[in-house]
Parts: sequence; structure tokens; C-alpha cells
Amino acid sequence: MIFKSKNTNLNIVDGVAFLQFPALSDLDFLNHAFSTRIGGVSKNEYKSMNLNFKRGDDPECVMENYRIFCKAAGFDFDSLVSSSQDHNTFVRNVTKADCGIGITREHDIPSVDALITNEPGVTLVTHYADCTPIYFADPEKKVIALAHAGWRGTISKIGEIVVEKMVSDYGCDPMDIIAVIGPAIGFCCYEVDTPVYEEFASLTELKPAYFTKSLGHGKYLIDLKEANRRMLLDAGLMSINITISDVCTKCNSGLLYSHRASGGKRGGLVAMMCINE
Repeated sequence: MIFKSKNTNLNIVDGVAFLQFPALSDLDFLNHAFSTRIGGVSKNEYKSMNLNFKRGDDPECVMENYRIFCKAAGFDFDSLVSSSQDHNTFVRNVTKADCGIGITREHDIPSVDALITNEPGVTLVTHYADCTPIYFADPEKKVIALAHAGWRGTISKIGEIVVEKMVSDYGCDPMDIIAVIGPAIGFCCYEVDTPVYEEFASLTELKPAYFTKSLGHGKYLIDLKEANRRMLLDAGLMSINITISDVCTKCNSGLLYSHRASGGKRGGLVAMMCINE
């Protein structure tokens, strides 16, 4: 397995591969990880560490994958709280009372694309297969958040909305927030047609020339990570506190599930983060 990155680390524990980011590993109050395809029990197109119950995989295999992944990456299986994503911008504050939602308990809210907590022992879980994960951590207030930013969520500025909620509900200062924009389909591979391009081109305050490129014939490339970085800057984060993972999910589809690379025949990845007890 060949993996090259300047700012994302590949770890392998008991045969389970997962990614971590030095910008977050340096914060001793939290644990974090981004899953890969490697180390689970799922078969066929889900091989092997599928962590998405909604793709058609055997639910018992998915559940076992969660147990295996949590053990390897250092999370408490019973502490998981999963988002119920539909590419919108609802942000949920979660506590220990919510542990198990989306994993061992049914989702109780149909649309949740971001999670925030300030409680130790609560593991946030969001889901991916090309979309952009955004990790947030405030080391001063001891608050963490995860956001799922597909192209619709990016257009709707879910990253800014999370920062606003961290400020309003937890007293965070944007200048203290550390953010990592995780592995996602890169500028090299994310091709869209004119209607989607026009949505991004409408974000004139972010200077879309820096994250869009015309290929001609009504086709364009979009840099989701850079668009989200610019939104976080607008939300008050310091540039030095924002890391963009250089890992493209489509280019690394042997290691990471990619919806584009697989034509939709794939499992799912997760971002996880918790405050240590």
C-alpha cells in the first residue's frame, strides 16, 4: 500500500488502518481519526471496513466493523453518536444522553450534518465517501465539532454555521479554534457541470477563481477544500490554525472509499473525534 502525504499520517493498529492529523494530535485533550477501507469484515464492494449502515451491507458486519475500528483507534464503542446526513446544515449539540444514536439506537432527527460537544466521553461520528470532513477543536473552551460538507453543504456554508454555533452556544472565540479540512475528493478530480459551477461562482465574496477552473464544454473543476478554507477564514479563524489534508479520496480509492471512483458501489468512511475523559 503506497500512501504519500505531507500533513496526514497513516496508522495501522492490529491490521486496521486509519488517518490522523498532526494539528489535532498535538491537542492532548482529544482523540480523533479518519477511517480507511482496511481492516474490517465486510465483503465485495464493501470490503472491508465499511462503516455505513445505509449502503446495503450486512448490518452485523457494519456493527462489527465499528467495534474493530473503535478498539484500534482508541474510542469507546458505547460513546458513539452518529450524524444523519442529507447535505443540509443542521448542527446538533450532543451530550452523553445521545450516545448510541445512529449506531445502536435509531436516529431521532432526520437531518444532522454537523455535531458539537463539550462533554468528555462522547464520540462524534460523521460519514464520507468523497465529501469534505471538517474537524473543529477549541483547546481553550474544550469544545469539539465535526461537519460534513458536500458541495451543497459547502455552498450553504456549513463550516461558518458550525463556528457561529460554537461561539453562541459554548462561548468559543474563533481565533482559538483549530480546524482540519480532511480527506475528500480533490481539485484534481472533482469535475462538475455548469449548474453546480454556477452555485460556486455565486460565492463572489470568496473569490471563486481560486477554487474553480473551466475545462471547457460546460465542465469545471471545483476545489471543495479551498472553498471551505476561505469560509472558515471569513468566520474568523486564523489561517495558521487551518490545515487542509492533501489526501484526495478518488486518487487514493484503494485505501479510501470514493463514490466517484467506484461509480457508487462502495462502503463508507467516518470521521471520529472525542474529548478524553
